[in-house]
Amino acid sequence: MIYQGNAITVTRRDTPSGNNIAMLTFDLKDESVNKLSSAVVAELSEAVKAIQAENSLKGLLIASGKDVFIVGADITEFHTLFDKGEAYLEEMNLKVHDIFNAIEDLPFPTVTAINGLALGGGCEVLLTTDFRVMGDKAKIGLPETKLGILPGWGGCVRLPRIIGADNAIEWIAGGTENRADAALKVGAVDAVVTAEQLEEAALDILDRANAGELDYQARRAEKTSPLKLNPIEQMMAFETAKGYVAGKAGPHYPAPVEAIKVIQKGAGEERGRAQAIEAKAFAKLALSSVAFNLVGLFLNDQVVKKKASKYEKQAQPVKQTAVLGAGIMGGGIAYQSASKGTPILMKDIKDDAIELGLKEARKLFAKQVERKKLTTEQMAEKLTNIRPTLSYGDFGNVDLVVEAVVENPKVKDAVLTEVEGMVGENTILTSNTSTISINRLAQNLKRPENFCGMHFFNPVHRMPLVEVIRGEKTSDAAVAATVAYARAMGKTPIVVNDCPGFLVNRVLFPYFGGFSFLVEQGADFQHVDKVMEKFGWPMGPAYLLDVVGLDTAVHANEVMAEGFPDRMARDGKTAIQVMYDNDRLGQKNDKGFYAYEEDKKGKPKKVTDEAAYALVKEVVKEHKEFSDEDIIARMMVPLCLETVRCLEDGIVATPAEADMALIYGIGFPPFRGGALRYIDAMGVAEFVKLAEGLADELGALYAPTDKLRQMAQNNEQFYSSDNSATQA
Repeated sequence: MIYQGNAITVTRRDTPSGNNIAMLTFDLKDESVNKLSSAVVAELSEAVKAIQAENSLKGLLIASGKDVFIVGADITEFHTLFDKGEAYLEEMNLKVHDIFNAIEDLPFPTVTAINGLALGGGCEVLLTTDFRVMGDKAKIGLPETKLGILPGWGGCVRLPRIIGADNAIEWIAGGTENRADAALKVGAVDAVVTAEQLEEAALDILDRANAGELDYQARRAEKTSPLKLNPIEQMMAFETAKGYVAGKAGPHYPAPVEAIKVIQKGAGEERGRAQAIEAKAFAKLALSSVAFNLVGLFLNDQVVKKKASKYEKQAQPVKQTAVLGAGIMGGGIAYQSASKGTPILMKDIKDDAIELGLKEARKLFAKQVERKKLTTEQMAEKLTNIRPTLSYGDFGNVDLVVEAVVENPKVKDAVLTEVEGMVGENTILTSNTSTISINRLAQNLKRPENFCGMHFFNPVHRMPLVEVIRGEKTSDAAVAATVAYARAMGKTPIVVNDCPGFLVNRVLFPYFGGFSFLVEQGADFQHVDKVMEKFGWPMGPAYLLDVVGLDTAVHANEVMAEGFPDRMARDGKTAIQVMYDNDRLGQKNDKGFYAYEEDKKGKPKKVTDEAAYALVKEVVKEHKEFSDEDIIARMMVPLCLETVRCLEDGIVATPAEADMALIYGIGFPPFRGGALRYIDAMGVAEFVKLAEGLADELGALYAPTDKLRQMAQNNEQFYSSDNSATQA
């Protein structure tokens, strides 16, 4: 034994040719994966020193004792580390560079055996060795730009010198996870073998390097020298890439372009100088609000996944499901279930509805074939997981039913009570309702404990969120089975309690309320859209209402007004109601706040419609001038306040779940971290002051809660500096 730590061991090994080598194995105790925490990096430093002290070694093999290689740095430490400032982060990175450089400079050949995921810092570890052998099921990549930072432990320096600047830019700016065949094609790895052959192949490479067949010194020279690009090649590689990536990433996500700049600045430098450039750029980006929020987003996502995983462990297997109501929504649900391997019955009372649902599923599968995600044979096989039916004949074997008929309580009640008599006693019934109370729908059921909400967002195949709504009588078993099924469908389920609109729609409609106030006071709805899109929303409120459908919006608004009359009921008509009254339903009939024409791809394209402006005039009560800051405040304050109320009312359990639901469900700008993190960033006291000022003019929709005022007085936040929720 050369070294023994909590995460790393170094043992002696003999290769087939009898060469004495060191085998450094990452195997973090009491964890399912390997992560590069501060403690593990310190161990790596000690392990490398122990290797350097050995005189008779002829090689180093780096491997993993787990199913993954190394999933990256320990992201739970990031916020605490970032708080220590730019100088600390720069120095920390330079110390890690020293450790990694020591591996790269060992006086014998080195190889990494990549048996599973090798991401971020894990990928940067394997770039230090002379050679890399990859398991055929493994993936490697540098996803740091997705966290608002860039590879800071040599990724921006070594990867371009190994696979070329163009390929490295694509990997780093895109933050992609790359399969073994793609890694081999660009030269990121030297061989791809099965997991069983990994060690043997790695040892063979060391023997061949020691025999002079493979020139490991030439490899090192290439990695530690400037990039072999002349000035014109550099300009073409970097300037073109910066323009393209900036357009794709958008103005709110600077990390991808910064990464290209780091590669460019370091291209003409030797290793040490290039690494110093990288370390400085990492430290600067790490202190940005974007990095802070995207790291928070990652950590919140882990909270959501852990909660779902706990439910999943308690669930009975869901092997056969059914959807009631075909059409577009039913077809989307059937497609999602079938594509992920859970067979589903699709029932309706009309043949044409069944055909519409099948058409939707076929269209979505065909797109997968077009993108080469599926073969035609695989599509045909997956389509057999959808069984259309006009009867309840096979419902006795169904484990879970999703009711997806029209958003009408009487129709839903009739369908749910009917299907309850056709299924087994343990079958879980769920309703894909967006607004109707689960308690209300449960009233006429004989087994309300087996019933909950399962709210999908449209389009089903794209939107990651599923709200699982617990009614007063819903059992843990029903929630667990529904969560497990949502996860099996590839969705992110978040469990919420019953109330009008549940979580996401309850929070969204005060946002639309803010929009209505702005229009009434003379704001141009197209300008409001532009301001909110610039703020980071994928579409402004008028455009979003057109996409949702003005009929859907009016119905949901009535539910909210009935449930929360103090702040959501309105006197007189709103612009939304006027559009609906004039049969302007949005994209459904090509006219709403905008008119819609087909673009070259056959998708609806919005255009200005003077008729919409003429209609809006009838609700305008005054003409005020609004700055962009005024518009943002009037839109965001009611949305954030309703999120606070949902947390206080126990509709959602944690800030993490509330924020993730808004990001996954309605496209809240990810780089802003969610509504509660947005309040934290502004400062709770500052937010309360802003809200109170607006409430004086606009009423209860803008009034802070007593508890939020108390938080402001006590200088509290929703998240502590280590990302854990301080309020539940």
